[in-house]
Amino acid sequence: MVAARTDTAELANALRGYWPPFASLADRVRNRVPIVRGEGAVVWDAAGRSYIDATASLWYANVGHGRTEIADAARDQLAKLAAYSNFGQFTTEPTEQLTTRIAGLAPMENPLVFLTSGGSDAVDSAVKIVRRYWTLRGRPEKVEMISRRRSYHGMHGFGTALAGIEANASGYGAEGTSPVFVHVASNDAEDLRANIEGLGPDRVGAVFVEPVIGAGGVIPPAPGYLAAVRELCDAYDLLFVADEVVTGFGRVGSWFASERYEIAPDLILFAKGVTSGYLPLGGIVAGQRVWETFHNSETPFRHGYTYSGHAAACAAGLANLDIIEREQLLDRVRPLEPILAGLLGELADHPLVREVRHAGLLGAVELTLDAAAINQVVATLRENGVLTRILEGGALHISPPFVITEEQLRAITDGIRTSLDSVA
Repeated sequence: MVAARTDTAELANALRGYWPPFASLADRVRNRVPIVRGEGAVVWDAAGRSYIDATASLWYANVGHGRTEIADAARDQLAKLAAYSNFGQFTTEPTEQLTTRIAGLAPMENPLVFLTSGGSDAVDSAVKIVRRYWTLRGRPEKVEMISRRRSYHGMHGFGTALAGIEANASGYGAEGTSPVFVHVASNDAEDLRANIEGLGPDRVGAVFVEPVIGAGGVIPPAPGYLAAVRELCDAYDLLFVADEVVTGFGRVGSWFASERYEIAPDLILFAKGVTSGYLPLGGIVAGQRVWETFHNSETPFRHGYTYSGHAAACAAGLANLDIIEREQLLDRVRPLEPILAGLLGELADHPLVREVRHAGLLGAVELTLDAAAINQVVATLRENGVLTRILEGGALHISPPFVITEEQLRAITDGIRTSLDSVA
C-alpha cells in the first residue's frame, strides 16, 4: 500500500494543480521545465534558454514551431464557426476539404477517411471497425488482434492492450490486457504465421503494424517483412492495419510509410503530422474493401467522438498540408535521411552505445546504460541545449522537425557524444 503523504497541499501547489501525463509527480516537482515559445526546430523555456527540439515534441511538429499561417487558419475558422457536430447528416466545409485531400494522398484506391480527436482514438476506432466489419461479413468470431512486441498503439483501453510495451499495460488489474490481443516478434513473419495458425485464422480479425516501430525504439522493418505480413493477411483472410500515427505525412520521406515500403493496408491510422500538432486531430483511412461493407449494411456504425471532424482542427490540417507541399518538405526529408544516418553512424562505436537505428527522419541511439544513467544523459543533453527523451529499450529518441538544418542535426549527435562522455 502507498504510504499517505502529509504535505499534499504543498505538493498540489507545487504541481500548480496539474497532473502531468507519463510522469512521476515527485520528479515533476523537482524538474519542471516550462516551454514557452518555438520557432523552426528550436524552443525556448521560461528562463530564456534555447533548445534544439530533437523529437519534434512527441514526433509531431513536422513543419516546425511558430508557423503563424496555421494559427491564422485556425483563428479564422474559430471566428466563423469553431466546430459543429459531424454526426449523421451534418458536416462542415473544412472537414470535407481535409478528408478529400487526405484520401488523395493515401496509397489506396477510393478510400474514405474517418476522423477522430487523435492517435489513440484512431487505434480504438480501428479495433471497433475491424470487429464490426467481420460481424457484418457474418464472421463475428474473428475478434483476435495481433500486433508486434515493442509496438505502441496509443493509451486508450484497446490500444494499451494492443501495444507490445508491457510497462504501459501493467498496473491496471487483470494484467492490464485483454485476452483478444496477441503479440508476436517484431520482424519475424514466420512467428506471425505460427501465431495465426495457433489461434486459428477463423478467430483472427486483423494484424496491426507500425511500419517503423516508434516508441518501442525506432525499429525499421526487416527487408521483405511488411510484404510478408500483407501476404499472410491475404492468405488467411485478415485485415492489415498500418498504424502510421508517427510515420504519416512525410516522416520517412513519403506521405505515408505504406507508400515507401510498397504495402497496401486495409486501414491506415494517422494523427500527429496531419496538423503538425497545432491542434489535436487523428483519423483512419479506410480502403474500399472495408467501407463498402459498412455502406452495404442498413445498420449505422454507432461510433464517433464529440470532436470528430472538428472544423478548426481541420482548417489547421489544411494549412499544415499547404506548407508541406509549398515548401516541398518531403523532398527535404529525403536528403536529410542519409545525413542523419551518417551522424548516427559516428556514434555507433561509442562504448556506451549498443546500436543506432534510423529510417527517414527517425532515429534512435540505444545505450548500454541502466535507466538512471540514461536519465542523466538526457538531463545533461538538456543542459547542453538539446531536448530528447528515452524510448523503450533504453534508446534516445530522434525525430526532429523537417525544417531542421544539417548543422542542427550535427549539434544533436555531438551533444549526445559529449553527454555520453560525461556520464562515462
